[in-house]
Amino acid sequence: MLLSGKNILIMGIRNKWSIAWGIARAAHREGANIIFTYQGEREKDGAVQLASSLEGSSIYRCDISLDEEIDSLFENIKEKYGVIHGVVHGIAHAKREDLLNSFVETSREGFKHALDVSVYSLIAVCRRAKELMTEGGSIVTLTYMGSEKVFPGYNVMGVAKAALEASVRYLSSDLGHEGIRVNAISAGPIKTISSKAIKDFGNILEVVEQKAPLRKGVTLEDLGNSAVYLLSDLSSGVTGEVIHVDCGYNIMGV
Repeated sequence: MLLSGKNILIMGIRNKWSIAWGIARAAHREGANIIFTYQGEREKDGAVQLASSLEGSSIYRCDISLDEEIDSLFENIKEKYGVIHGVVHGIAHAKREDLLNSFVETSREGFKHALDVSVYSLIAVCRRAKELMTEGGSIVTLTYMGSEKVFPGYNVMGVAKAALEASVRYLSSDLGHEGIRVNAISAGPIKTISSKAIKDFGNILEVVEQKAPLRKGVTLEDLGNSAVYLLSDLSSGVTGEVIHVDCGYNIMGV
């Protein structure tokens, strides 16, 4: 019960394949009270159904691109819970055409959209969350090795994830004196709705399973367990880090 009695906000749940859902299950298993958000009406039904399966959880709508909805979310959380101890930021998006085309063809609007939704949203959430993290706590976001190396089809999301990782470092510096830690999990490739948009994603999965030291792909359970570590006091001295949870693939040269 590593998170017993802790109020953990998990943003970005879409369906049972979401990394956010894997983290939610692991945190709930360890005793956390889970607060979910979903982006819009398209995600609502699936998100509400999943949330209802975890006893004691609650769920709110939050369009991360609208400051007024972020403000409303944290006002509702303050009224019901008073304090939060952890945040999982599992939000990212890029326009489909900017993933299908070459990176050099990225549109100005597409670039702004990817950086706004995938990066600025973390900053906006941290600014509100710190007001409710009066007992300190942990903020965890999700990234991918496409921030470090070129993966065909990842394109502008690779640039966004690089900016996200830099933001983790700056945010950890800003919030550390308030006892708030900020870290990122660099997840190995895993089948989600978002990954379907990446060209040749199936080939990436096969290569990882063949080349990773553990000779397997990462699972939602692997990611959930690592998130529990970062959300709990076990990682009390860890902040500003990008932790690879990819069965070791990132260490391989070929």
